[in-house]
Amino acid sequence: MPRSSPSLDRATPDLIAETALRLVDEAGPEALTFRALAARLDISLASLQRRCTDLAGLLDLCTDHLAARLPDIEPGTDWAAATEARFAALYRLLSAHPGLLALRGTRSWLGPNLLARLVEPQLADSLAAGMTPEEAITAYRRIYLLTLGSASFVDHRDPKGTQAVNRTALASLDPEDYPALTGNVAAILPALTDHEVYYGALRQLIRAAAPARAATDKGPL
Repeated sequence: MPRSSPSLDRATPDLIAETALRLVDEAGPEALTFRALAARLDISLASLQRRCTDLAGLLDLCTDHLAARLPDIEPGTDWAAATEARFAALYRLLSAHPGLLALRGTRSWLGPNLLARLVEPQLADSLAAGMTPEEAITAYRRIYLLTLGSASFVDHRDPKGTQAVNRTALASLDPEDYPALTGNVAAILPALTDHEVYYGALRQLIRAAAPARAATDKGPL
């Protein structure tokens, strides 16, 4: 009978994911290496590699660990309310970990928790509400891409720093070439880090995709 490794026993998937996320949040995406993570976990590199064979596997572990925090929506909840609750929760999770988003790049998010807590119930609710499969997946993709993009391009953890960087960039522009940008800095900067920009866009997409509205727009048969 093979002996259990104390080092491997300590390296639970949840602990690995939590530690990796903390490392990225504190030191940036470039700090996430197997050696650095093994050192933080106080385990051997070999033990860590037995849990996650490569960076892709580690990132999958981290993203699905976060997805486990997505809410379970009560069956029978209004479609629009359920949709907003799911995607708003996803936005908050992603905004809290911009380094993870940078590392994942264009990789698909297909972990079991994300599929079970977001993709499957959202599509099932849309179909139950009267959408066709094509309408359901189109609505899902539009809202998902809005959420991913809104969380990806700004570090919402440091709004003052984000605004300062953009203020400097705007100040370097020639007002004659960019009058709209240089003449409206006071309005532009707050919008860059205002969460309500996302929530407003989310609600607009939800209203546009709502099954009742779609049926009304089609008119009588």
